[in-house]
Amino acid sequence: MWMNIIRVSTGAHRAWLSKHLRVARYHADNGIYGYKPSAWMQNQSPKVMELETNRIRNASLLQLVDAYRSHGHKRAKIDALAMQKPKPTPELDPSLYGLSASDGTNFDLTGIVNIGQETAHLSDIVQHLEQMYCGTTSVEFMHLPAMEERAWCAERYEEMHRTTLSNETKMQLAILLAKAQALENFMAVKFTTVKRYGGEGAESVMALFYQLLQAAAQSDLEQMVLCMPHRGRLIVQVGLLELSATLVFRKMSGLPEFPATNKECVGDILTHLYQSVDLEYNNGKIHFTMIPNPSHLEANLPVCMGKARSRQQSLQEGDYSKDDGSLVGDKVLCVQVHGDAAYAAQGMASEMQVLAELPHYNVGGSIHVVVNNQLGFTTPADRGRSSVHCTDIAKMNGNLVVHVNGDEPEEVAKASQFAFDYKQKFRRDVFIDMQCFRRLGHNEIDDPSFTQPTMYGIVKSRTSVPDLYLDKVTNAGEVNRDEIDQAVAENQEKLNQCLKAAKTHEPEPTTLQQQWSGCVQAPAHITSWDTGVDVDVLRFVAAKSVTLPEDFTPHHHLVKTFLEARQKKIVEGNAIDWATAEAMAVGSLLYQGYNVRISGQDVGRGTFSHRHAMLVDQTDDSVYVPLNHITPEQKAFYEVANSPLSEEAVLGFEYGMTLENPNNLIIWEAQFGDFYNGAQTIIDTYVIGGEVKWCLQSGLVMLLPHGFDGAGPEHSSCHMERFLQQSDSKEDSADGDNVNISIVHPTTPAQYFHLLRRQMVRNFRKPLIVASPKVLLRLPSAVSSLADMAPGTSFKPVIGDTKANPKQVDHVIFCCGKHYYNLIKEREQREAYNTAIIRIESLCPFPAAEVQTELNKYPSAKVFTWSQEEHRNMGPWSFVSPRFANIAGCKLRYSGRGVLGVPAVGMSKLHQAEVKQLMEDAFR
Repeated sequence: MWMNIIRVSTGAHRAWLSKHLRVARYHADNGIYGYKPSAWMQNQSPKVMELETNRIRNASLLQLVDAYRSHGHKRAKIDALAMQKPKPTPELDPSLYGLSASDGTNFDLTGIVNIGQETAHLSDIVQHLEQMYCGTTSVEFMHLPAMEERAWCAERYEEMHRTTLSNETKMQLAILLAKAQALENFMAVKFTTVKRYGGEGAESVMALFYQLLQAAAQSDLEQMVLCMPHRGRLIVQVGLLELSATLVFRKMSGLPEFPATNKECVGDILTHLYQSVDLEYNNGKIHFTMIPNPSHLEANLPVCMGKARSRQQSLQEGDYSKDDGSLVGDKVLCVQVHGDAAYAAQGMASEMQVLAELPHYNVGGSIHVVVNNQLGFTTPADRGRSSVHCTDIAKMNGNLVVHVNGDEPEEVAKASQFAFDYKQKFRRDVFIDMQCFRRLGHNEIDDPSFTQPTMYGIVKSRTSVPDLYLDKVTNAGEVNRDEIDQAVAENQEKLNQCLKAAKTHEPEPTTLQQQWSGCVQAPAHITSWDTGVDVDVLRFVAAKSVTLPEDFTPHHHLVKTFLEARQKKIVEGNAIDWATAEAMAVGSLLYQGYNVRISGQDVGRGTFSHRHAMLVDQTDDSVYVPLNHITPEQKAFYEVANSPLSEEAVLGFEYGMTLENPNNLIIWEAQFGDFYNGAQTIIDTYVIGGEVKWCLQSGLVMLLPHGFDGAGPEHSSCHMERFLQQSDSKEDSADGDNVNISIVHPTTPAQYFHLLRRQMVRNFRKPLIVASPKVLLRLPSAVSSLADMAPGTSFKPVIGDTKANPKQVDHVIFCCGKHYYNLIKEREQREAYNTAIIRIESLCPFPAAEVQTELNKYPSAKVFTWSQEEHRNMGPWSFVSPRFANIAGCKLRYSGRGVLGVPAVGMSKLHQAEVKQLMEDAFR
């Protein structure tokens, strides 16, 4: 209580409280009540007085030490350019705690602070505290939620501060930094106009990763997954991760980074390339994966975490048989590198903080490295954030933060080791804020002095970080300068040889290797796959999906409407709804050994209370996922992950999971179709373009509930027109399965069943965008039979009209989705049997052959209509119209709503009038 009062008070008030309540605080903490401190002290013997005085002095010293641990970072010398003005820190004044610098009495430091000696004068203690907490390294840990963590950090950090690196390690650091500088200089000379977003000024990141790799190799770690933005990426990849300099120079010369066989890939810029490599350190092997980097800063964070968690599952870390998303093991390390301006400002950073320690998303902690240039493009730090440090958002979860001056490679290496040890012990996120600078502009042909004349006046006068460190260790006699010069010379010759070989070098295949070796590139034609399942198996897994333990108490409403109703449906076998079809698709895949994961807001129950893949015991809130208990020997796992209210981070996480293992079906469901708007960056940079840019396949399924039912502008449309526009489907020739994404609008549960199974059965992976239903979930006519899912059945890209007589048809309506059922009902009411209604279930790839087959059935047809619920400037119209004309030779008449600036109207009467008009237009 007393400490809290002192901390929140300010200025003279805090000083007064500290002076007058110090003794009272000690007595209260020790259970001494009923006396004024001064009176109590006066009535004691000299021996007791001395003992109590010493205890109070030690309590005061502990307050001072705690103040340094809490506030020392505010005036630490962590700015590599020494431009930041130290923050006022009155909390570090010893007199505030009743201590005097002239006090010559030794303090017993046991249990208070570790400065390398048991007793010391106050002046020596303050000197050590200044060096430890206000020097070129500082730390923030007093906000950590657990006492155990705070005690560990204090002990380990103070011990780390007094350690020195071996001369051998210093030699390795000097060589690494010198090579990094040589590589930057080499590229600057040989490729003067190529933007490489160099790491000049931040070369100490090499020391950080070197120490991290050393520490990882000495532990039980097997895998590291890293995401990193563009700045300094190349020196890390070439200098530490063994990326071929020949490949880099080839790319800088304008040549592709892929083999000639990868004809579908257009590539990406140099600083976006990904990497997968086995590294050896200290006789230990570590597999290192660097996630591809899009230009949208921080977008790679959830992808990195998702891939790390999926890899943990591949290594069977943790107990994944539990339905609550239990914590993972410790064989995979997730490392996230940030820029200071991006981490402070991008919303993704806070979304990732939300995910970090949640079930189904936790990766056992990540190590975050902020390469702090103190500048975002041209915006200085004091204009780019409101907080003191760019890492202050880390305090949202009470995470450890280490601040270190990038001019001190050895301190950076020690900070790396400290962070690694903390992460391994507590399985929580830890942040390293490496404050450095950017020697050149945002890119190498930019002039930063336009907006930062003072900063770049200092930068231009500075010796480089590698040269500063080399001078330091050679002048101290700690390394041999000749050995370093020889290593740099040999490296220079190697770079020259790599440059010569660049133009004729044939890149090695980097995709569809290892666990992906069973996959191929999608063919240039549309394929059909038998995705049917034996009916007895379907009945078996469907029954298991509603089988509960005897001691489980389900919600009373679900007993008849869900559990018993599903049992009845699978016995009768002719009224299978969407939820049952999904359960059978998932259950059959689990039965075959594929893992399945569905993630999103409220997916366990389903937004429309239809799924109930996870059930909650009404007596104790325990969760049970029936499909994880199909058979006693079941190994495949159904992970039902109710996500936080995030789209961008969660979708990125799911995409990352798909990159790891092609045998995992990963599904993300939006609460409503248009909620994916919040994840647009992930969709644009990864889902849509991942394979085209990087040749990385993904089988991600996105379920986007779609349908106009009077819910207003925001809950009606999944904006399928945007996905169609982003596809690489051709307007004038037939598509193949090699389009970048599949976009479907299924109308029956069986179609949905086959789509989910097709994602795993095919020997290639494509993202699948499903305009999924809302009202169709319970529409009596939108059902399927078990026969529709039996062996020999498959997804139908087009479903023809089985009721209309082809000889009488003079009008053909094409449509998709829920609108089909409205048209059928209207046809019956009008008795318009001269009209055939054909469903286009697959929009991309466009099923040209199947469309032509249907058209051929109606030689007497004179009018061909495309009818849709969506407004004319939305939905599939602009996509299907040119394809019908160019490929099928059929000019379509448009029938639907007019042009509007929002997806739907918000007035019920106007909506009803539109529905009536839709039917009039369709059958006109």
